[in-house]
Amino acid sequence: MRLYRTGEVAKRLGVSAMTIRRWIKEGKIKAYRVGKEFRIPESEVLRLLEGKTLDKVAIYARVSSRDQKEDLERQVEYLKNYCSAKGYKVAKIITDISSGLNENRKGLKQLFKLVESGEVTKVVITHKDRLTRFGFGYLEQYFNSHGVEIEVIFDDEEKTPEKELVEDLLAIVTSFAGKLYGMRSHKKKRLVEAVKNALRDD
Repeated sequence: MRLYRTGEVAKRLGVSAMTIRRWIKEGKIKAYRVGKEFRIPESEVLRLLEGKTLDKVAIYARVSSRDQKEDLERQVEYLKNYCSAKGYKVAKIITDISSGLNENRKGLKQLFKLVESGEVTKVVITHKDRLTRFGFGYLEQYFNSHGVEIEVIFDDEEKTPEKELVEDLLAIVTSFAGKLYGMRSHKKKRLVEAVKNALRDD
């Protein structure tokens, strides 16, 4: 009987090693403990591959303003192609046109309902900041507690701390300017542009 490591099984099923370890803990997968690690028999891997309706995926895409609607469509298209290539079954496509600082986003609330009801097992996003500008770790922990994994396509570790700080600052300025003057007002646009220029000059 051949035994597989959790990482090998994760690759074959198109999920993360963390998800495999969680399924072992929940009793969804039979596994043997070898020292500090687990080994999964081939029969279990084949069983899981046969009934590979394990993942019900929700795609989540977001842009900050209406003039980025084309970006939103491209984001959705990219996510759909990514899921198709991975063999994921997309159960729901959710979009938001709102700031990543806004906790009352219609789409985000819808996503929470899907997670809490167990209707999805995975949420796929392009970047962490599409889901939330701050506190991604808390959301990830909460989703995981409901058996839902967040899969981020692009690794934000490639960004320098300076670039991340600039993006965060712009997000805060855009959000507050929008609340002060209205999201589509000229005053808001002028203020955001002024901050962008000041940051470029630095």
